[in-house]
Amino acid sequence: MPRLLADTTPLRVSPEYRRLWWGLGVSNLGAQLTVVAVGLQVYALTGSTLAVGVLGLCSLIPLVALGLYGGALVDAYDRRRVSLVASGALWVVTGAIAAQAWAGMSSVQLLYGLVALQSAAFAINNPARSAIIPRLLPATLMPAANALQTLAMNVALTGGPLLGALLVAQWGYAWAYTIDTVLFAAALWAVWRLPAMPPIAPGPPTDPERSTDPERSTDPERSAPPEHPTISTRRVVGLRSVLDGLCYLATQPNVRTTFLVDLAAMILAFPRVLWPAAGVIYLGGGETTTGILAASFAVGGILAALFSGGLSRVRHQGRVIAWAITAWGLSVAAFGLVLVVLGRTEPDGMLLGGVIAAGVALAFAGGTDAVASVFRQSILQTATPDHMRGRLQGVFIVVVAGGPRLGELVLGAEATWFGEGWAAVIGGLACVVVLWLIVRATPRFWAYDSHHPEP
Repeated sequence: MPRLLADTTPLRVSPEYRRLWWGLGVSNLGAQLTVVAVGLQVYALTGSTLAVGVLGLCSLIPLVALGLYGGALVDAYDRRRVSLVASGALWVVTGAIAAQAWAGMSSVQLLYGLVALQSAAFAINNPARSAIIPRLLPATLMPAANALQTLAMNVALTGGPLLGALLVAQWGYAWAYTIDTVLFAAALWAVWRLPAMPPIAPGPPTDPERSTDPERSTDPERSAPPEHPTISTRRVVGLRSVLDGLCYLATQPNVRTTFLVDLAAMILAFPRVLWPAAGVIYLGGGETTTGILAASFAVGGILAALFSGGLSRVRHQGRVIAWAITAWGLSVAAFGLVLVVLGRTEPDGMLLGGVIAAGVALAFAGGTDAVASVFRQSILQTATPDHMRGRLQGVFIVVVAGGPRLGELVLGAEATWFGEGWAAVIGGLACVVVLWLIVRATPRFWAYDSHHPEP
């Protein structure tokens, strides 16, 4: 059983990573309070679901626009300092959201602006945090570290919305925002305690034994990455730096394939947009059923992370990604098949058997997505040279943010044409077909060996 449970070695060997993991976990839980409370406040002010949907647009545009530039900043400056400044900006904006609630303001435009500022700071902060982790741990511990990150995020995604809705119902928006502001201090503290992380010159020396020997990686005294020469002069970060990162990505088939297969999974088979209709038209129960479906997806991710001990021993990570996304597509198709079998009957009450079947399918989807995510991030962090990690993490943020949004548009259109059930079936199967076409076109990805990482 211990070999099946999540590998906690990264938490034991690196005090810096342990503080960062706890700090980010606590702050992510708080962030979900604000996500829920802002949506509820906008709806209360406008009575419009469209107005709530605009929040997503206000968040997405700065994230896509600044994600690439944020990654370039991370590669050009001290990563701890970049993360600290961006985290401080996030904390100030969160405090401003709380202040407007305490002041009794009723400006939807103000909330849109604050959410956009929050997303802009996140677009810089997230690549910095992700690029920091490979400086704290050896390459062999990246899958375990990413599994722990996935566990913390899914716990926040499961408990945060429930807690946020409860806080708003009992004490109002201001308290939810204020608690988020207090919890975010944990992330600030964790980043403040990190050592300086100046840019590393291209082509740093490596220690092959340290990065491939799993026994040595558990020794705290040997777990720190080797010292590398740093860049002594600051570089001006502009469009050329961003383009350099994109040009580099074009020459790296393994890293590029991790982005392509993720886009195939998210654009063709991301089922979240179908859940509200499933709760009303197919399964019954309305909002309650929609919440159960969302929770089932998150619980699948939590279980996969809890029992991720074996992931640390996987060498051919590209193959695991391919099979995990195959299972993702088939799970989404199975969810759609449940809806097709039940039909558009608009039941008066919840169809318990159908809800259970749909929930199980979505739990498998959430679990397989978590497994694929662990190894996509691990390949990106270990196969990319340090001086390019920030920029490619910026691309990663754009893919992760944009893929699901495009997926909601695609499956929403398919649902209009074929119905929600068939949209999920078609999307899931299309995802599997496109995935294997990508893998077949990139044989190096199938042969990827984590003991000898190649970008």
